[in-house]
Formats: sequence, structure tokens, C-alpha cells
Amino acid sequence: MQPTPAKEEVKRLLDTLPDDASFEDIQYHLFVRQKLDKGLKEIEDGNTLTQEEVEERMARWLTP
Repeated sequence: MQPTPAKEEVKRLLDTLPDDASFEDIQYHLFVRQKLDKGLKEIEDGNTLTQEEVEERMARWLTP
């Protein structure tokens, strides 16, 4: 039975961390990897905003 791609990715991640990495360090790196993967998938699916759309949204946030 072959390991899943996620399991292989975690193994590679663990190999890149220092031997004294804490559980918190590992959890943080897994969290960041998960968020990056999600963002890349969003881009691949075309779920992005133009610069103009971002500026319009931010203007609404910053306007009292």
C-alpha cells in the first residue's frame, strides 16, 4: 500500500525541520502549508480578484 500524497508531504516537511522542532513548530508549518495549498487551488480554479476589486473592498473597510 502506497502512502497518500499528504502523508508523503508531511514526511518531507518533517525532514526539513530541525531535530529540536517542537510540536508547535510542526503544527505551524503544517498550517502554513495547508493555507498555501488552499490559495494555490483557489488561483487554479480562477477564484481571484483584480487589483481594482481589492482596492474597492479595502476602501470600504477603511472608510468610516
